Amino acid sequence: MPVFTYKALRADYTTQTGKVDAIDAYQARKKVKEMNLLPTLILDSDAVDGKKGGNKLIISKGRVSTLSLREKIDFTSTLEILTSTGIPIIEALLFVEQNSDSKNVRILTHEFRKQIIGGSTLGETLEKYRNIFGRVYIGLVKAGEDSGELDKTLVRMLELLKKQDAVKGKVIGALIYPAVVVLLAIVAILIMLIFVFPAFEEMFNNLGKPLPPITKACMNAGVWMKKWWPVLIVSVIILVGGFNWAYKQPEFRKRIDSLVLHLPLLSELLKFSNFSNFIAVLQVSYEAGIPIVDCLFLANLTMDNHTLKTAIQSAAQKVQQGTHLSIALKSINQVPPMMTFMIATGEQSGRLGDSLFHCVNFIDKKLDGVIDTFTKLIEPILMVFIGVLVGFLGLALYLPLFQAYQS
Repeated sequence: MPVFTYKALRADYTTQTGKVDAIDAYQARKKVKEMNLLPTLILDSDAVDGKKGGNKLIISKGRVSTLSLREKIDFTSTLEILTSTGIPIIEALLFVEQNSDSKNVRILTHEFRKQIIGGSTLGETLEKYRNIFGRVYIGLVKAGEDSGELDKTLVRMLELLKKQDAVKGKVIGALIYPAVVVLLAIVAILIMLIFVFPAFEEMFNNLGKPLPPITKACMNAGVWMKKWWPVLIVSVIILVGGFNWAYKQPEFRKRIDSLVLHLPLLSELLKFSNFSNFIAVLQVSYEAGIPIVDCLFLANLTMDNHTLKTAIQSAAQKVQQGTHLSIALKSINQVPPMMTFMIATGEQSGRLGDSLFHCVNFIDKKLDGVIDTFTKLIEPILMVFIGVLVGFLGLALYLPLFQAYQS
């Protein structure tokens, strides 16, 4: 079995070298990782001795249009660890290129390394992939390079990405339960209308009584869907596609986003999830030394709701004109009062960075509370919904029999 020489980082960021037996370089890296080490270099020992060619990396050709949030976290985490130990950016990218489990990341880092070798900075290189990394990521990396603290900026960026991943998971977790229940309810309705009600048609006809209106409506709906099911499927696809297209239109999206902020259960959930990402980016970018107006611009890029985004843009314009950040945010009547109070305190004491950090913790706790309340409230609402649905279908199915028994 081939012997590979490795160079790796321990948990305390000191280096360690050694040899492992493995079938290929991939298995060698895997064995080194199982030793709680972070491999930075894997070489065939025969290549080191000059007996034969070294282990070459084969880069897959292809284009990358997007990276998942998890891929960005893994890429940033590895890059942050390596740069913090003083490894040059080109060598750090080479390590990511050779060791990443993601094909997309390997392709991108290969391109990054070529462009940086050609004279570009990491920020300038990332700018060419704005659709993948986004302006927030690129802006923070550029700020880190300008200040000479790229490693610290990557630490902040990693924390930010992990936070966004956590917020996304919390919101999806809160919404997935009611979505699954509603989907199952729709499936149950379709099964009842298409298969169950037609099975009782002959029995209903033998009763010799006219069917109640709700039973007749269910029977007719089941017959129509059984006969024209392709039309039903096409109609649903057109409806979903049409709404998706309409939501991309600015005017329609403005109306929907404004409406959502007035819904009793969803408004708090969506507002605090938006402000959770907003205040996190604001805090990270401010700590990176970016001017406060630019911080607001970057933080506003994380806003998904058009109404909130427009409000923050208005606040940013006021800050640009000389208004204090707390006063500008308070004037838009969308930011939680506790958040504006904490920012005002930070401005007065000259410790805005600390205040923004406390704002992040405050918003996170509020979001957790809102998700908990949302979950507790949605369960009885869904139970009532299921109860009404079952009662309606049961009444429609058995009402003709009750009428026949009474006769």
